Amino acid sequence: MSQTSIRDYIRTIPDFPHEGVLFRDVTTLFADPRGFRMAVDLLIHPFAGRRIDRVAGLEARGFILGGAAAHQLSVGFTPIRKKGKLPFRTIAEEYTLEYGQAVMEVHDDAIQPGEQVLLVDDLLATGGTAAAGVRLIERLGGEVVGCAFVIDLPDLGGRKRLEGMGLSVHALTEFEGA
Repeated sequence: MSQTSIRDYIRTIPDFPHEGVLFRDVTTLFADPRGFRMAVDLLIHPFAGRRIDRVAGLEARGFILGGAAAHQLSVGFTPIRKKGKLPFRTIAEEYTLEYGQAVMEVHDDAIQPGEQVLLVDDLLATGGTAAAGVRLIERLGGEVVGCAFVIDLPDLGGRKRLEGMGLSVHALTEFEGA
């Protein structure tokens, strides 16, 4: 079968990690050289001609996509990680998940004031993790030029949340439901 769209490369796994959930697996996209290249090119395309100084990726699949996007743009990459994973001084941002609280961190010198930053991740659901990443970037003085995702789950409201923060949101495909 010839795969012509990003959606064609994404595997759906029912009942993972919980019964009733349809997990959208991007590892099949990453495994295919054409699909992976297409995804990275399409993620950065809407931002062509804009100044981007750095790409920030959200743990963990955002590291894969963000690193490739940064390479394509010839800019630096900044990982935004779960609490306790970074070795240097960090700043932290707490956010709410459906089942409790979580914390994301970034090195306190990872972004310089005035840098234009593209935030990248594989999936946009409720937008909590992305919003925490945006707040970390802004606390360091960076300006978020946009947020790019492979998958948007519009029923969960993440796009509306980020757009409500005044952010440009770009997703390569959507899947209905949770």
